[in-house]
Amino acid sequence: MDELNKLSITDARDMLRAKEITAVELTTACLDAVTAGDALNAYSAKTPEIAMEQAKAADARLAKGDAPAMCGIPLGIKDLFCTKGVPSQAASKILTGFKPEYESTVTTQLWNAGAVMLGKLNMDEFAMGSSNETSYYGPAVNPWRRAGADTKLTPGGSSGGSAAAVAADLCLAATGTDTGGSIRQPAAFTGITGVKPTYGRISRWGVIAFASSLDQAGPMTKNVRDAAIMLEAMSGHDPKDSTSVDLAVPNFEALLTGDIRGKKIGIPKEYHLDGMPDEIEALWAKGAQMLRDQGAEVVDVSLPHTKYALPTYYVLAPAEASSNLARYDGVRYGYRAKLKQGEGITEMYERTRAEGFGPEVKRRVMIGAYVLSAGFYDAYYRRAQRVRTLIKQDFDKVYASGVDAILTPATPSAAFGLGEMADEDPVKMYLNDVFTVTVNLAGLPGVSVPAGLDKQGLPLGLQLIGRPWEEGDMLNIAYALENAAGFVSKPAKWW
Repeated sequence: MDELNKLSITDARDMLRAKEITAVELTTACLDAVTAGDALNAYSAKTPEIAMEQAKAADARLAKGDAPAMCGIPLGIKDLFCTKGVPSQAASKILTGFKPEYESTVTTQLWNAGAVMLGKLNMDEFAMGSSNETSYYGPAVNPWRRAGADTKLTPGGSSGGSAAAVAADLCLAATGTDTGGSIRQPAAFTGITGVKPTYGRISRWGVIAFASSLDQAGPMTKNVRDAAIMLEAMSGHDPKDSTSVDLAVPNFEALLTGDIRGKKIGIPKEYHLDGMPDEIEALWAKGAQMLRDQGAEVVDVSLPHTKYALPTYYVLAPAEASSNLARYDGVRYGYRAKLKQGEGITEMYERTRAEGFGPEVKRRVMIGAYVLSAGFYDAYYRRAQRVRTLIKQDFDKVYASGVDAILTPATPSAAFGLGEMADEDPVKMYLNDVFTVTVNLAGLPGVSVPAGLDKQGLPLGLQLIGRPWEEGDMLNIAYALENAAGFVSKPAKWW
């Protein structure tokens, strides 16, 4: 059968179970698409041998008739997840040659469910970036183009390779990680669905850390139902992760009824930003009306400390990064700088880190070290922690008032061109996270759903923020929004 790589998880699962296709056929189609999609630079490492071995094992399980929903589904894995014997480099020079002797909990669960690994996916270095331009492998490229233009666009970041691969049908779905919006922003830029679960829903063990109190893995898929299926496979308590919560994992797919009558949806007034494009405002209003038309009550809410979210995030995240990245020194694994005659271990540390980290990572490590230093700890880090608490309390008050979910734009713009922000103040790049960072600071679940196109033909997304641990309810509202929006556009193939 032609174009099996364009199937959704849902359709592929049903066809596999009905014996209409085999996992080997499906995997072969995806591997061919991966090779044909080299121009997108979405994959940092390809694993065809592993993929075919896993596909054959999936077919054997399917033949027995008791295979899980993800059995035989070909996936791309973000380079932040440790995969045994396969390069896991976090898109950084400093981890050159690193092949873990262990498997992350998330990928272990996916392989136990019968999923297939096509390869590792490109990303911003150590997940630090909003455009995939900080990657040691070079930027991934968005498969979408502006109408009538050939400018290469960013797929977003840090999960840019994941977003590009799913949008271009180089896999049926992909794993991503979200520290300040790194699943939801690239999902919006590429017209796919991305879910950031509640902090603690999915194990972080074996996921290379950026900011430990903010990082959370999640699925990046072609639609909401696929996201629900994959989220269930990725979730669960893990004794190896002290932040993993021992909570039953629902059947998220079974909760997708599309019935949102009586649900209360909040519209935060603080998200109406000065200078926000009219198209974003119009899409937001349209999304609210779509939910209203399906029986939901749409109410105005206030999140007064939102204006402090970005500066709070860019104090806390670099602080945690500076601590987490201190382990990369060239001693045990990864890149080690060549020393000159007479140089010792101190010079080896300095030279390795100077040569091994890219400019954005070094910038954030330096910021983090600064705000954690004795003279500035109280003025910056401790104050940011207090503001973080206030941001979470804002959400708590809104949800205590009976609001079931909050609707916002996912991004302040459509995808921009690669290199268009290269000479800009880094803070302008950080503004891409303006609608997403609050969710991570508060530890809440969020989902980006494609809802329309801008005047240049590029996808735009809407974000739903759910109550903690209620991803099922959030996804059901997202499912209703997806059905109402009817977004079926795909990028025209140029690669």
